[in-house]
Amino acid sequence: MRITYGPWGETLAELTGAARAAEEAGAEVVWLPELHRSATVTAAAVAPVLSRAGVGTAVALAFTRSPLTLALEALDLDELTGGRFVLGLGVGARRLNERWHHVAADRPVTRLRETVEIIRAVVAGTPPVVEGETRRADLRGFRRPHRPVRAAIPIYLAAVGPQLTRLAGRIADGWISHELCSPAYVREHVLPNLSRAPAPDHGNSPDPGKDSGADVPPGVWADPGAGLPAGPGVDVVVSGCCAIDADPAEARRQAKGVLGFYASVATYRDFFAFHGLAEEQEAVIEAFRSGTPADGLAAAVPDRMVERLALAGTPAQVAAGIDAYRGLATTIKLTPPVYGRPPEAVRESQARIIALIKELT
Repeated sequence: MRITYGPWGETLAELTGAARAAEEAGAEVVWLPELHRSATVTAAAVAPVLSRAGVGTAVALAFTRSPLTLALEALDLDELTGGRFVLGLGVGARRLNERWHHVAADRPVTRLRETVEIIRAVVAGTPPVVEGETRRADLRGFRRPHRPVRAAIPIYLAAVGPQLTRLAGRIADGWISHELCSPAYVREHVLPNLSRAPAPDHGNSPDPGKDSGADVPPGVWADPGAGLPAGPGVDVVVSGCCAIDADPAEARRQAKGVLGFYASVATYRDFFAFHGLAEEQEAVIEAFRSGTPADGLAAAVPDRMVERLALAGTPAQVAAGIDAYRGLATTIKLTPPVYGRPPEAVRESQARIIALIKELT
């Protein structure tokens, strides 16, 4: 199972420094999110300081850019990284798309499938005419004069619900979990939904008889040497909010802001209910509706939410939590808890995670 990292920085300089430190510690991929920064711009910022690790977006919003723009950004980033880029795409919350970005987010499964179709065609050099149900593009006459590093760039899809997870299993090179996850959720929800779809084949499948490695569940194959998917199947990337402290209670406290931030989103009700946390989520939602800001909900989060959905505790406890995904995930992406915490506290959490990565790799 590969250990990867999502760096944090108060400035872009600090972000790139954290990415370099994570690579030096042994992280095999550095992932860049999109909310308060652009995932593709930060990926471009970290690319020049890395020499070995892959660079991925986890995740770029799929509907706020045109598919052509996403394809061009992926091609440029693949060139910047020397063929080590992964385009991670996510739907995002409907309210975020419609209110913040003023873009359509209806029929997300169809819209995401058609987006990926156009991106793959542009990257392959065969720009299409697409008259889809949600996406339309007439790219006749478009010819990119620059030679691509690769004929295909890996596309990973973030998904929580069953329909998007099945789509990832059907068309993507990888699946990326929500920032909160659990081994039980991967075992009982994710892998069954991924396995219901035929394995994707984007022209980069290995010899079918090649050994897939002991850590990879049946039907899922990823090349541990390259740190990127090689098919058939998908790279199963589990995201882990990671809080490390000598005092387990303090580690749980540090993680509660992240739990509160995501529990305030009613869309995730099925996810929290699966973990027996429906009542706890409702309490967080009520606090949010009463006027508490989304990044200030830590006080509404009980310890059991953290224990079931985050990696929080001593270094040994967090290492055991990571190991619990072995045989279920092919990759784990560690990130520090950021919501509701001052920069100096996040900075300390980040240093502890990078130190743990060095111990584990």
